[in-house]
Amino acid sequence: RLGLERADTAEKAVTVIVDLLEKYGQGGNCMESQMAFTYHNSFLIADRKEAWVLETSGKYWAAEKVEGGVRNISNQLSITTKIDREHPELKEYAKNKGWWDGKKEFDFAATYSYVNTARMTTSRGRYCEGYRLLNKHKGSITSEIMMEILRDKESGINMEGGFMTTGSMVSVLPQQPHLPCIHYFTGTPDPAR
Repeated sequence: RLGLERADTAEKAVTVIVDLLEKYGQGGNCMESQMAFTYHNSFLIADRKEAWVLETSGKYWAAEKVEGGVRNISNQLSITTKIDREHPELKEYAKNKGWWDGKKEFDFAATYSYVNTARMTTSRGRYCEGYRLLNKHKGSITSEIMMEILRDKESGINMEGGFMTTGSMVSVLPQQPHLPCIHYFTGTPDPAR
């Protein structure tokens, strides 16, 4: 929200977020229950001209400019070796922890994640299902199709139960500056309604 408030481009919003991350860190409980559950965050950031994926691990982060196709995020890291911006100590920290030897190509998701990144796009998790559904409609995605994808319960994108999806947003960002941007938000805790 602060990226939206303080930046007029997607890349500037990345800067706002990483500056706040450096200054304040991240945290907070992800659930309203008494159970403590926190995780690191990922962001899809877009304007009329470009889009970025920003993923974090503590104060460390990597950002990838989306050059085409479709991209999605879920509760796992997805940025691998294409890193366009990064925390200045990202690689050094990983090297000091023994997570990366400094010789092979640096892979953010493989280095900073406990998830086997080779399985990310083949397992039946939310990330894989979102990727599959987006690619199914690649080249013909409309706001209505995005709403259908975000309502999908079978894939786990629209989660029910203890970890419930509480909202979704679809934005139409025409590249022509004279056309208005349109934003759709869910009005209930369940995007299927």
